[in-house]
Amino acid sequence: MTLHVKPRGGAAVGHMADLDGVEAAAVLCLRLWSEAEAHDRARKDPSEARALDLFAQIAQLMVRFGRRPLMRHSVGCVCLGADEACFAQLVGAASEGAREDAMLMATLIVRPDMAPALIALAEEFGLLLRRMTPPAGHGGQDRPNTQRLH
Repeated sequence: MTLHVKPRGGAAVGHMADLDGVEAAAVLCLRLWSEAEAHDRARKDPSEARALDLFAQIAQLMVRFGRRPLMRHSVGCVCLGADEACFAQLVGAASEGAREDAMLMATLIVRPDMAPALIALAEEFGLLLRRMTPPAGHGGQDRPNTQRLH
């Protein structure tokens, strides 16, 4: 008898459209990380190159000190996986200065002793993404100023 175990963290928990610009960009970086072509494109723009370098440090830290391998969906998938959602929340919270929330998310991804290092990188990465993404209502669809749970 073969027991099929689903990898943790890959379950769809939402949609990419539910994320703000910074969180969506963070998930996209996570999804693109394994594609060499994305690295070459990003190196042409200094801001994107810095973001890529920061993400490389984040990825290295998550691989080396991760609690388990992170699961990700394909680049074009509209679903948001559990690990991706956790990473998006980490980057969003860290870049907003919500260190306690960021610490909670970081300890789900890496060993607790490495969480502060991950938060520091995620904060800088998120702030850089904030400068690179247009604010809501600029060049995109306006979203109502409401919170919707379901």
